[in-house]
Amino acid sequence: MKSAATVPNICLTLLSLIASFSFLSPSFAQVKLPSGSTQVQPIDPNDPNNLRPTSQATSVLSLEGGKRLMSEASNAVSSQNYSLAADKLKEARLVFNQLSNFYQQLNSSFAGIDNRVADSQRKKALDTAQMRDEATYQLALVHRAQNKPELAVPLLVQIIKSQNPTRDLGKKAYRQLFELGFVDSPFPRNGGASSSRK
Repeated sequence: MKSAATVPNICLTLLSLIASFSFLSPSFAQVKLPSGSTQVQPIDPNDPNNLRPTSQATSVLSLEGGKRLMSEASNAVSSQNYSLAADKLKEARLVFNQLSNFYQQLNSSFAGIDNRVADSQRKKALDTAQMRDEATYQLALVHRAQNKPELAVPLLVQIIKSQNPTRDLGKKAYRQLFELGFVDSPFPRNGGASSSRK
């Protein structure tokens, strides 16, 4: 049976062995300098300047990713490829909806803790919800072009519920419903006719 005194000695030996590898050395965390130089520089993990948001240019789950899908849908509409346009708009709609939900959750989490962060997330939630509704409107127009009003109507109703009938996108959605014959009362009414009944 080994004495208790040998246990610390074993621990020290193990630490020496590990330290002999480069994993504990600051030089392990290195990056190549720009301009193709082979010279390397250590990264200081305590430097706050090293904390940078990751690039979202190539991410699908980002505002840029959603806009890219919208642009691809617009190109597909220009070439009358309505099936591809519908697919791209469905993806964009999903991306913007997920982003809006995530930003709303962050807003709720930071409310009362850091109002600056909460307000920033609230604005992002509203912006992405607006983009979602615009993608939904474009998708409804594509379904109209495909002669599929049964797919366009639910989308247009969703837009009106989300936007409010008095906002620009809400008015445009209601106009589409009127043109489809789904509703029979124009809005807004010309001449400001009273809605009161006698």
